[in-house]
Amino acid sequence: MIPSAELHQHRREVQLTLERADAAIALSANQGFPVALAMGTLLRGWALAAQGQGEEGIIQIRRGITTLQTVRTEVQGPFCFALLAEAYGKVGQIEEGLTALDEALTMVNKNGEHWWEAELYRLKGELSLQSEVRSPKSREEKQKSKGKGQKSKVPNTQPLTPSTQTEMEREAEECFRKAIAIARQQQAKSLELRAVMSLSRLWQQQGKPKDAHLMLSEIYGWFTEGFDTKDLQEAKALLKDLS
Repeated sequence: MIPSAELHQHRREVQLTLERADAAIALSANQGFPVALAMGTLLRGWALAAQGQGEEGIIQIRRGITTLQTVRTEVQGPFCFALLAEAYGKVGQIEEGLTALDEALTMVNKNGEHWWEAELYRLKGELSLQSEVRSPKSREEKQKSKGKGQKSKVPNTQPLTPSTQTEMEREAEECFRKAIAIARQQQAKSLELRAVMSLSRLWQQQGKPKDAHLMLSEIYGWFTEGFDTKDLQEAKALLKDLS
């Protein structure tokens, strides 16, 4: 059940992930398989977040991580925290998402579990572009969270200066390039495709559609099957937009 649910998650098939995760949770709870139960809960949380139930999804993912920590296993730890970071991004909790990714990368360096590393850097780039400095509401909440007795300052609602925006984009591009390099080294073509799409979208926004099209068409042309998957469908649509 768990391998099936995880496969559908990798393919970004939300409803099928949810169905397989629910089945895995029921079976694992009945048979007393705590690790399988935790992974099922994690995957269910990701599916809920992808369907727009971000807060509940985060609760489910954190519950799964807590269970894994209780049984003292870091099985697929970087992958688990990547799901958490992605869910945080869905609800605009960018700092929490970046913290989850930092923890995941610490696990990678500690345990040598590199198989999901490319996706960690891609997500870090995506969250960097969503940085809370873009949100006046986030800035206001941050001001309110300061020490007791301090008067809340009026939030700065001015748009980002060009230099600040360029700095954020530069940081994101660095993450995307690192994700691409890692995926290529591992010959992980699906993760390479995702990272290339993220960089292509950034270049498109920066007015470099030709460069983006050239880079994306190269990796897209490598595939000979799987064109029904969400990643390849999005890549095809992006190539059309870049033409």
